[in-house]
Amino acid sequence: MGKVVLVTGVARPLGGRFVRRLLREPGVSGVVGVDTRPPAHRLDGARFVQTDIRQPAIGKVLAEHAVDTVVHMDLHGTPLTPGGGGRGAVKETNVIGTMQLLGACQKAPSVSRLVIKSTTSVYGSAPRDPAVFDETTPVRSLPGGGFAKDAVEIEGYVRGFARRRPDVAVTVLRFAHILGPAAESPLAEYFSLPVLPTVLGYDPRLQFVHDDDVIEVLRLAAGEPRAGTLTAGTFNIAGDGVLLLSQCARRLGRPTVPMLMPAIRWGSGVLRSVGVTDFSAEQLRLLTHGRVVRTEHARDVLGFTPRRTTAQTLDAFARSRGSGLLPPGKVAHAVDRFAALLPGKPGRPAGEGAATRRERAEVRQDG
Repeated sequence: MGKVVLVTGVARPLGGRFVRRLLREPGVSGVVGVDTRPPAHRLDGARFVQTDIRQPAIGKVLAEHAVDTVVHMDLHGTPLTPGGGGRGAVKETNVIGTMQLLGACQKAPSVSRLVIKSTTSVYGSAPRDPAVFDETTPVRSLPGGGFAKDAVEIEGYVRGFARRRPDVAVTVLRFAHILGPAAESPLAEYFSLPVLPTVLGYDPRLQFVHDDDVIEVLRLAAGEPRAGTLTAGTFNIAGDGVLLLSQCARRLGRPTVPMLMPAIRWGSGVLRSVGVTDFSAEQLRLLTHGRVVRTEHARDVLGFTPRRTTAQTLDAFARSRGSGLLPPGKVAHAVDRFAALLPGKPGRPAGEGAATRRERAEVRQDG
């Protein structure tokens, strides 16, 4: 008999994709998908159980199916459905749901592996942050609210669980912002706006990870470790390379509107009132200071190397959402022409503008 894997959050597209991928694993004999409502997509041969992880019934599901591996994907920054209860309901599912699930896992002797889908947002975004975070970097400014604060609390509960059940291999995957055709996040909503408001005077560095790479690293973490390695621990997961927000806007073909912080806060309230997007304080800090993490630990221990870079991930996202108001190539050309008219520095070739130099830097980052 192979392992039985329980996956939470399967009503979302990413959870459904992961379930279908798990069913192709030779060492998996069964997959149990859990969510509060039936998924609109297929789960193939997986068993779906409609239940709320905030309720004690999740313990009965673990026992009934003799689950030995739990992959907790039901951690999100947005409601499952439009108008699905708002921020309060999301927080309750994230935090209370995780606490109930961990309590059920603690009482289930069959559980031997736990994988948690977390986020690099636990590091926060502050002006005095280090240039690059690794998994051991102490956080100088803890997130004050939103999904990032949920993730900090959840990771604290997970560490407590690991102490109480040292026989369970616990893996926490801190994902950079996930982008792809089925991306569901405040940042994906922001990048889908026809015009991107930015913080005047700031051009933050960002990292992304593609849906496909998320599925692959979850598969590795849920599977049996390679010979001589362990899959327990905490790992940063992000595509190679870094993009500035201005580079992201140009690749998406979306013009930017630099604004003072008070104006953005006022505008965010307007956008939230019409249900367009949600500019939380957490997202505003990201769009001001950015965040970059190291990923060598995942390469060395999990053997995971993302197939798509940060730039390639954004490009795939741009193709899935359609072209923006401005063709990216024409935007870059216009910026170059404008920059060429400015007084140049000694030794700068004529016509070489800021956008050209930035594009060259992107090429170097993309390898």
